[in-house]
Amino acid sequence: MGRLRHRRDDTRVNTLSAAERHRAAEDWPDLPYQAWVDTRDTLHMYLQVIGKVRLALTPLEPQWANVPLYLTARGLTTSPMMGGEGPFDIDVDLVDHQVLIADTEGRIERIPLASRSVADFYRELMERLRSIGVNVHIFTTPSEVPDPIPFPRDTVHAAYDPEWISRFWHVLSRIDLVFKDHRAHFRGKASPVQFFWGGFDLAYTRFSGRAAEPPPNADRILRLSEDAEQVSAGFWPGNTDFPDAAFYAYTYPKPAGIENAPTQPTGAAWNPKIGEFVLTYADAQRTGDVRGAILDFLDSTYRAGATRLNWDPDLSGTDNA
Repeated sequence: MGRLRHRRDDTRVNTLSAAERHRAAEDWPDLPYQAWVDTRDTLHMYLQVIGKVRLALTPLEPQWANVPLYLTARGLTTSPMMGGEGPFDIDVDLVDHQVLIADTEGRIERIPLASRSVADFYRELMERLRSIGVNVHIFTTPSEVPDPIPFPRDTVHAAYDPEWISRFWHVLSRIDLVFKDHRAHFRGKASPVQFFWGGFDLAYTRFSGRAAEPPPNADRILRLSEDAEQVSAGFWPGNTDFPDAAFYAYTYPKPAGIENAPTQPTGAAWNPKIGEFVLTYADAQRTGDVRGAILDFLDSTYRAGATRLNWDPDLSGTDNA
C-alpha cells in the first residue's frame, strides 16, 4: 500500500515558529466534550429531525446512502428531495444559526436555532414544511442514542451556545476537506464524505468490491450497512460512551490480528472497548500538524485492514511519498 502524497514533515513540525503554532491552534481549536455537551446534544436532536425528513422522502440506497447530510460552506444540507409540489432542500446554517427550507418555486422558510427546545423545533419545522406543500410523516423517536425522547415531547434538550456551535463547525469543515483529500487517492468504490445524523459523526468508507455477511443477530441498520467488505473512518465530537472528540477507523469483516497492527501518529491505538482504532482530537493537536496526523491515521488504519483482507494493492493509488 503506497503512502499518500500529503504526509507530515516531522522535521518541519518540530521547528514550527511561535507564529505558526498560533495559526495552527486557531485553525484547529480545542473541542472539549464536557464544555459544550448540552449544546452538542441539542444540535444532535435538531439534525435527527431533519435527517428523518430526508430518510422519509428518499429511496433506500445501499449502505444507507440516502440518509446522511452533507457539508456546505455554511453548515449542512439534505441535498434536494422531492416534496409535495416539487424539489426542495433543508439547509442548516451554522454561521447565522438558522435552518432554511428552500424549494424550486423560490420559496424560503427560515427557522432560528437558538433558544428553542427540540419539541418546539420539531413542531415549527413540520409546520413550515406543510406551508410549502410538503406533508411528511417521520418516525419521531431519535435513533442511535441512549434513552431517546420522542421529538414532540423533548423539552429537555434546549441549550444552544452559538460560540460552541461555531467552534464545532470550524473544526468539522476542515476535517471534511482532509477526508476528501484522502478519499481522492482511492481507485475503488468509496462513499462520499458524509455526516450521519444518527451517530453524529462525519465519515467515509472505502469498499473492496466484495460482498460480506452482516454480523449474526444484526439489527436493520447493520444488516444494510455491513453487507460489503469495507474500511471506514470518521470523526465524532464525543458521546456518553467515549467523551472525547476523536477520529475512528474500522474494517469489516474484522480481520484476525488487526488490533496489533501498527498505526500512526503517536497516540493512535486500538480501543478494545469500542473495537476500533481511535486517535483523539487532542492527540492529533499535540502533533503540531493536525492535517498530517489525520492523513497518517487514515492511511495506516486503511493499510491495517486492507492488507489483512487481501485487497488489491492498486486500489490505494500510486506511491506519492
